[in-house]
Amino acid sequence: MSSEIDVLIGDVQHNCHIADARHGSDYGLCTYLMKMREFYRWEMGLGYAQRLDKDAVGDWLSQREAVWGELEQEDYRPLRIGGESHDPFDVESVNRVLREYQLVYSGGLGQSGRAQFFLAELLDYEQGEDGFELWVGQREVARGLHAPPAMTRGRTIFLRRESLRQFLWEKYESWLWSRPDNALGRALACYPFEQDVELALDRMTADEMPVIRAHEVGEYRAGKILGPEWEHLLLTVLGTPAELMLRAVRDHLADCLETLPMVLQGGSVASLHTFIGNLGHMRKAIFPSLSSAYEAWTSGDERILAELPHKAAAHWQGVAERALALEGDSPSAKAKAIAGLVEASHY
Repeated sequence: MSSEIDVLIGDVQHNCHIADARHGSDYGLCTYLMKMREFYRWEMGLGYAQRLDKDAVGDWLSQREAVWGELEQEDYRPLRIGGESHDPFDVESVNRVLREYQLVYSGGLGQSGRAQFFLAELLDYEQGEDGFELWVGQREVARGLHAPPAMTRGRTIFLRRESLRQFLWEKYESWLWSRPDNALGRALACYPFEQDVELALDRMTADEMPVIRAHEVGEYRAGKILGPEWEHLLLTVLGTPAELMLRAVRDHLADCLETLPMVLQGGSVASLHTFIGNLGHMRKAIFPSLSSAYEAWTSGDERILAELPHKAAAHWQGVAERALALEGDSPSAKAKAIAGLVEASHY
């Protein structure tokens, strides 16, 4: 890459370090150590089949935490490209410049107000018929500790192939601790992890890219339905259990609009197992009929699961709209009202 792109990579990585300095402690200790180990693997360019040297990882971790200690109070750095400076959150402007370099960039705020940045080689670009833009990144040249495989910002969708591959690797490693007979285990059994980890990850990543695309398109559609007031509501309850509940409600709406219909129509057994296996605790808790429909499906009764998305989409849209209509004298009162609404709206 050219020297000016090297400067850009340095700017983006610097901002990633600042975000990590501010939010790395958001994780529990075990999750934090696992993510730091995988961050080390990425930074050193090591494969997943390669055993890591514990001492080397420990020394690197200490050095990185020292760097974070120096950066935590710094402001995010403007991005320098071609003699011009760009606000690191002005994603549209940056990507207009980067098209000629075949790169894709994203910078924004995620869950709990956590800043997220990445810079990657551009794999694909798509303009959707209903107004969204979709950018697909492959090899990442700058990234932070928190690396979600996909995100939607307004009308722009970002898919991160390399981050998805790491996410699946982390799921596999976690499953190995006790090898439970669950949905994730059934998904992993569809791939040759025992024989060739890298090949298995390649195949699973290829299968899951259309699934995360469908989810993000569903997020975009849900955003159009709920309007800009939804993001304002999230900011009002930022950092509370109500924020997690609202995100789970919108995720379910997105999946019932796009992801589940696509997976069921495509007939991919592995992807359905993966979808169920990756549901977080909150999402499972508020949508028990999804787990019940999946269990019926594993027993040979496909009808319940096939009928679920259409019915559930209407339910979750209704819950979201009622949340938008709630009033509260303070953010804490609104958060409490939202939590009560979602608790009373399990499906």
